[in-house]
Amino acid sequence: MNRDLTPLLRRLGPDLLGPVAVFYLARIAGAGQTASLLLAAAVPVVRAVRGLVTEGRVSGLTLFMLGGVGLSVVMSLVTGDPRLLLVRAAWGTAALGTLLLATLLTRKPLLFSAANQLFDTDRRSEWAENWDRYPAFRRVLWTCTAFWGVMFLLDAAGRVVMALTLPIDVVPLLDDVLLGVVVISLLVFQRVVGRRMLRNAGLRLQGATITRLA
Repeated sequence: MNRDLTPLLRRLGPDLLGPVAVFYLARIAGAGQTASLLLAAAVPVVRAVRGLVTEGRVSGLTLFMLGGVGLSVVMSLVTGDPRLLLVRAAWGTAALGTLLLATLLTRKPLLFSAANQLFDTDRRSEWAENWDRYPAFRRVLWTCTAFWGVMFLLDAAGRVVMALTLPIDVVPLLDDVLLGVVVISLLVFQRVVGRRMLRNAGLRLQGATITRLA
């Protein structure tokens, strides 16, 4: 199940890590804080345009993030406070956390669909059969989805607090540190709690295959 997070992080990773690299490169080149933050904020916009050109569409998650970036830029320009540009880093994880929790109200949680993107046709069929056949498997996916949703929302809240209270030049780096802590927490939780839940039901998951413990 560790791979279930991969498609989500692959989608958000460049939008979260790319701006950090751009910010510090701009600062090294001598740009001011506001100019550097504006350049960093342009990264997800460029990626969205590229996605529109290459794929003919932009995901709802990306649009949510772009809306947050645009709002942060406008508020920063109006107030003259560059700290509001730092808040844009919270929109990505806030969007992901909200999306994860929202799928708890649907027939299947987001992690079920995310895992399907990793499998071939045969394994997708097996994954769907696991969902229909094993209640413990369903509980694991529901539980992990809820935990991930809460953690990403806490991540977003932490980014906002850092953006508004800490020195501007250290916040982008700390944003990445925070993301690393959150991701490690997610992987540890799903490995420890997920495996325990399946084991308590006498099951073991390997890839897309569930077997009964002897």
